[in-house]
Amino acid sequence: MNIGNDTALLIVDVQNDFCPGGALAIAGGDRVVAPLNRLAAHCAAQGMPVLASRDWHPSRTRHFREYGGAWPPHCVQGTPGAEFHPGLRLPAGSVVLSKGSDPEEDSYSAFDAVTEDGRHLTDLLKELGVRRLLIGGLATDYCVRCTVLDACRAGLAATVLTDAVAGVDVAPGDSERALAEMALAGAQLCRTDELHQRQGAAGFSVTSNL
Repeated sequence: MNIGNDTALLIVDVQNDFCPGGALAIAGGDRVVAPLNRLAAHCAAQGMPVLASRDWHPSRTRHFREYGGAWPPHCVQGTPGAEFHPGLRLPAGSVVLSKGSDPEEDSYSAFDAVTEDGRHLTDLLKELGVRRLLIGGLATDYCVRCTVLDACRAGLAATVLTDAVAGVDVAPGDSERALAEMALAGAQLCRTDELHQRQGAAGFSVTSNL
């Protein structure tokens, strides 16, 4: 794995409704915050882009159970549940992309997300010259999975940060199966504290208190 100027960190949906106490809480969902904060700070210091996707649903959408979908209402636009976890520290200049705004679409993947000015993630990555993504966030078996698979299909090198993801596990083992599927698609699986070892460069370390 070659981490350099063509690499970006993509934080997927670390929002209140997916963390303990939220409307669609993931057990241990907030444990992803600390490793993502350390890595985000390091990436920003190295001039590497930091991107963050968020679910941004209208109150009425086929994504929700009430209207035929699979899920209870969550991450409704403008509500506290849709806000990023209060402990998540996005560096200055981070780009936020929103998905799920179309009431007819589920939009699990961050590749369905757009920036405030309407740019899709694929276009943004091309503009930034990004060919490699470090990906963490929520949930392993849904939005992270779909994002990673889309990255692989797009010919991007994708690394799943295994200590910075957590899954819903509607069925026991869903997260483990999702990780295996992502690896089979070509993604690398790596803990944040192993990145510098795999990189083989003493200058890249995310284990210190950044």
